[in-house]
Amino acid sequence: MTSSAFETAKPDSVTYLDRLATSDLGRSYKRRMLDALDLRAGHSVLDLGCGPGTDLEALATAVAPDGAVIGIDHDKDMVAAARTRTTGQTVVHVRHADIHDLPMADRTADRARTDRVLQHVADPPVALDEIRRVLRPGGRLVMGEPDWETLAVDHPDSDLTRAYTRHVAERVVRNAGIGRQLARLATESGFTVPEVIPVTPVFRDVQVADKILGLERTTRRAVEAGYFSDQEAEAWLSQLARGPFFAAVTFYIVVAEA
Repeated sequence: MTSSAFETAKPDSVTYLDRLATSDLGRSYKRRMLDALDLRAGHSVLDLGCGPGTDLEALATAVAPDGAVIGIDHDKDMVAAARTRTTGQTVVHVRHADIHDLPMADRTADRARTDRVLQHVADPPVALDEIRRVLRPGGRLVMGEPDWETLAVDHPDSDLTRAYTRHVAERVVRNAGIGRQLARLATESGFTVPEVIPVTPVFRDVQVADKILGLERTTRRAVEAGYFSDQEAEAWLSQLARGPFFAAVTFYIVVAEA
């Protein structure tokens, strides 16, 4: 079940997030999210689920010199990394907190963003209600989330493809269909949704795809969960490694206004 095409050791979370951010895919969709935020000098902007602070510098540049960027994450290690990376940036403040219970007063932020965060949280509607609470009237939230049920990997045996995608959607990602749900959930939380931007990255290099998707590691988990037999997993991975390779997944950028 292994090949030189696949990365077998799972990267740590900071390494993975940095890798995605600096990839062609990451740079492209993050720029589109930043444009959609429509930041101005003096704005107060929340980066909810800021991780190791990957995007805090770009946000700070957009709202300087008298704005404020507040990075929030529930992981103490991520908060520590983000604080280290933003040392000396006076407009940036990083806090350890839960997106379901934000430590902020009502109507105090101009902008907010979530980047691949709501797919993991326990209760997306509660998180959206909290974001709605802390945004000023007319404030803007920009969310970016994949819809993992749209994951398409080409393989001669379509049953194996369906098993792989089903495993990802049912076992790997907590809220796998969040991308398609965002516009409805935001509306139900009291936002208006003026724009939904679909982004569909296409991978034609198996090694590039594997660095984002973790193909071999995810396949091993699928075997353990009963979605693949050992023989099916070997057939699946061997074909992907030989190529030609094709995979795609749709990512939605949703603009919501308070």
